[in-house]
Amino acid sequence: MISEVQFQEELDILIKNAIREDVGDGDHSSLACIPSNAKGKAKLLVKDTGIIAGVTFAKQIFNYVDSNLEIETLIEDGSNVNYGDIVFYVSGNSQSILKAERLVLNAMQRMSAIATKTRSFMDLLKGTKTKILDTRKTTPGIRVIEKWAVKIGGGENHRFALYDMIMLKDNHIDFAGGVINAIEKTQTYLKETKRNLKIIVEARDLDEIKKILTKDNIHRILIDNFNYEDTRTAVTLIGNKCQTESSGGINEKTLRKYADCGVDYISSGALTHSIYNMDLSLKAVD
Repeated sequence: MISEVQFQEELDILIKNAIREDVGDGDHSSLACIPSNAKGKAKLLVKDTGIIAGVTFAKQIFNYVDSNLEIETLIEDGSNVNYGDIVFYVSGNSQSILKAERLVLNAMQRMSAIATKTRSFMDLLKGTKTKILDTRKTTPGIRVIEKWAVKIGGGENHRFALYDMIMLKDNHIDFAGGVINAIEKTQTYLKETKRNLKIIVEARDLDEIKKILTKDNIHRILIDNFNYEDTRTAVTLIGNKCQTESSGGINEKTLRKYADCGVDYISSGALTHSIYNMDLSLKAVD
């Protein structure tokens, strides 16, 4: 997993680039009709239901645009919200509020949708030991806030990127000449480069699981695209030797059934790639 320092660096890069993309050489709509010293106040209005996410990120955006903007928070990240709720008020320079508006809304609408979907998956897992994981199936450039939203919704983050964990999937295994070769070469690489990275290995059938289990220091086995019966068998075979994770098109209808097979984790790309933004708006107030 990435460190807190790396996490904040990713956020800083995102904000800087997003403002550059959206504002360019100036918000000429605001510059044209609003005095530079005009003061205003706006509210973040919820026009939907679900889990709110991105409040803390919104504060960072406003602070980047104008450190003199003041935020009055009424509802915190991770809270249930309903139509008509006001999440926060922002007050200060009117041009600054408008400059930050679109990025705040774009981020919070998507983050809230991801948090809401994650929470719905977590609710389906109640009573089991299974935890929900996200994947790298994220929107290019904004992975950091999408994974943040999963955490706000109660899920857990998988690896952040290619550099913070080893994950040997089907193509790695095939290119390496088999699962044993892939594992042995990986362990040699980690030793030679003095890297301390956890190893996850994908298994496509029970035979591959048996082969993986002959090797030590495997953090987790990815039980990929197995049916329920074979998943239960795989969990029994693996026992306490390493963690278990199910994946492969698992959705709301099948999530609980895989959890009941006894896996430690279920990973789902749907948390980030198949969501509809929550309806939020930033409205000026008197």
